[in-house]
This record gives sequence, structure tokens and C-alpha cells, in this order.
Amino acid sequence: QVQLVESGGGLVQPGGSLRLSCAASGFIFSSYAMSWVRQAPGKGLEWVSGINSGGGSTYYADSVKGRFTISRDNAKNTLSLQMNSLKPEDTAVYYCAKDWTAIPGILDYWGQGTQVTVSS
Repeated sequence: QVQLVESGGGLVQPGGSLRLSCAASGFIFSSYAMSWVRQAPGKGLEWVSGINSGGGSTYYADSVKGRFTISRDNAKNTLSLQMNSLKPEDTAVYYCAKDWTAIPGILDYWGQGTQVTVSS
């Protein structure tokens, strides 16, 4: 079955960096787009970033554009999110999600999430 396991979250000071990883299994990773979605305390889900199946096209929410970088390694079935210049408003649980097709759009499987806290 599809499994998505996130890691790399933690506590970081404003302006700092973190790198999230997602280990995928149970499906042909290289055939599907992948996304990162977050949920801040007391708020709804926010799509953060997506990448197509081949890794050649990336997409970002305006709130993270220029600060976050999504990437994937299809040989290792891993998805990553490099987060720089972190702000307190980036505090959230971050979820790795599998897309329905090769292009980001509809999400059909989610990981358990990893907590990111940005605070001094």
C-alpha cells in the first residue's frame, strides 16, 4: 500500500533553514506528481508546493515563493522541501502528498506529517 513518511521537522529560529524529506513506497514514485501541504495551528490546509513526475516543473504558493525549494529523487523515491528564511507564520504541520496524476492537481494519499516550529 502507499506509504509516505515525512522527516526533518523541528524548532528553528526566524531566518533559519530546515530541509524536510518524504520517503515514498507502495507505488511507482516516478509516475506521479508530488506535493507539500501544511496546516498551521487553528487554520485550514494550505498547499505549499508541487512538482511534476519528472521533476522538471515546480510550483509554489505565493507565501513561500523564493524561500522554499521542492525537489525529488526518483531513483531513491524521495521528495524534499528546502525551506530557507523561515518566518513564524511558516509554523505548521507539513504533509507530503501524492498526486493523482503526473501533474500536480488532485491529492490522493498523505503522510502523517512533521511539525515545523519557527520561533525565537
